[in-house]
Amino acid sequence: MNAPLYNTEILRLAASVPFDERLAEPMGSVEKRSPVCGSRVTVDVMVDAEGQISAVGMLVRACALGQASASLMGAHVVGRSAAQLAQARDELTAWLAGERDVPPDWPGMEIFAPALPHRGRHASIRLAFEAAAEAAEQARG
Repeated sequence: MNAPLYNTEILRLAASVPFDERLAEPMGSVEKRSPVCGSRVTVDVMVDAEGQISAVGMLVRACALGQASASLMGAHVVGRSAAQLAQARDELTAWLAGERDVPPDWPGMEIFAPALPHRGRHASIRLAFEAAAEAAEQARG
């Protein structure tokens, strides 16, 4: 586990967060903040009749790891259900805590393997997934 914490791929993802504007009238909206570093992510969602994410907006004020996580979440969130987002959030939490040997079943998450021993960075990595899962649940109403 000698890979650098902030590598080129993390920095590329951090600089390319999709859906970087808030939705005007979201069906669900949640802000999460890391008490450790002050990183903050707000996720707004709209869901379709089947309960799948149809639109997303984000406000990301986070470190590079939090931005990269928001980028990965945003790149693959449309079409997902609240249950799928909750599963990704739970798998991410378990993986970061060492309770799971493999990264979450979400594209690109292995990029955070160098952060596993840095517990103080975990909250920032979880923010976007926590906010998205809660916003999707809220939108289901």
